[in-house]
Amino acid sequence: MIGTETTGSIPVHLLFRDQPEAVVPVGDDGGPDTIAMAAPTPPAAGRRPAIPAPSKVQAAPAKARAENKSQPQARATSKPQAASRPAPTADPALVERPGPVLPGWVGVVAGALAIAWCAGVVWWVGAVPAEAARMLRLPARPYHGINLGQWALLALGVVAALFALGGLGRGRVGYAWVLSLFGDYRGTVRRTGLVWVSPLLLRRRVDVRLRHWRSEPLSAVDAKGTALDVTVLVVWRVRDTVRAALGIDGHEEYLREQVEAAMARVLSQLPADAFHEDAPTLRDAEAVGEALTRMLSAECAPVGVDVFSAQPTRIEYAPEVAAAMQRRRIAAIDAKHRDSVLTSVVDAVDDVVHRLTSRGLVELDDYERKALVKDLTVAFYTGRTGPVEGA
Repeated sequence: MIGTETTGSIPVHLLFRDQPEAVVPVGDDGGPDTIAMAAPTPPAAGRRPAIPAPSKVQAAPAKARAENKSQPQARATSKPQAASRPAPTADPALVERPGPVLPGWVGVVAGALAIAWCAGVVWWVGAVPAEAARMLRLPARPYHGINLGQWALLALGVVAALFALGGLGRGRVGYAWVLSLFGDYRGTVRRTGLVWVSPLLLRRRVDVRLRHWRSEPLSAVDAKGTALDVTVLVVWRVRDTVRAALGIDGHEEYLREQVEAAMARVLSQLPADAFHEDAPTLRDAEAVGEALTRMLSAECAPVGVDVFSAQPTRIEYAPEVAAAMQRRRIAAIDAKHRDSVLTSVVDAVDDVVHRLTSRGLVELDDYERKALVKDLTVAFYTGRTGPVEGA
């Protein structure tokens, strides 16, 4: 690779300049034109670049970033700018409140009384058969038909019985009822056991338990545009039942869509792997999960959903690039291993030669020193990289 590259001469005095300036060409030295570039500023020790929080402004142009680097104090005291996009909002009128509910025994007693009322009216008009009256030990009454008023009393008793018994329901642990009447929100019932709710109210059951959802492999790309397959585990719960049931069309579908959107935003900020440099990557599951949880919490809070955790359980390359990226990863690991071995060999050779010469054990001229260094380097490197006996 080096043999195919062309290089040009760079004036030596430009390598030690503090700030780059325009290069004034003095003459053609036979090589290509060169441009003086500023040396990269190393990151501060102990600091790890974190994934930025959601709803932040986009990065400034390169010129503005260069000015900010030269003025760290001014950047620290500057005020944050407005968000680049508005956060979702909810209807302020949709606030959860207790709904009208009575204990279940009230409905049972009212239904029993309504049934007894209907039976009394039937007996009073004499519509009870004689055999049934003798079995119940009731005095017989003559039957002369049922007039309009008696029909009204019977209808009233039947309606009361249906109204009392039709409102009975069983409240379960971990579930709530969102009540509405003709499209108007009437309250939320979180009570358990036998309860009575007006049968005129429409009930929507909402699961308020702590729930978890493991996504199927989702497609995404990292900061370098490499295709990825990511699986996310989300732990969430409905906090405000009215906003989850009436404020949005399907809060579960909304959560799934927001997971995919937030994942795309987070993963596109860092590369999946840094093969030849020590830089933050998506392999830091804690940082990625924290950023993903923060974004999802901000997006789902207006619809009454609390997101407690969103952690990527698997970040792998897509099948079409997995083989190529695996070869790159193996090559990078092999290069790092060879570099560490070569560094240790050079240090060992330098230590041996220094000890031999400093203690006066041998006197070496330049030719003998080069020969000794060569032989020691070959011996040490062969011993460190050779196969282990018995393996």
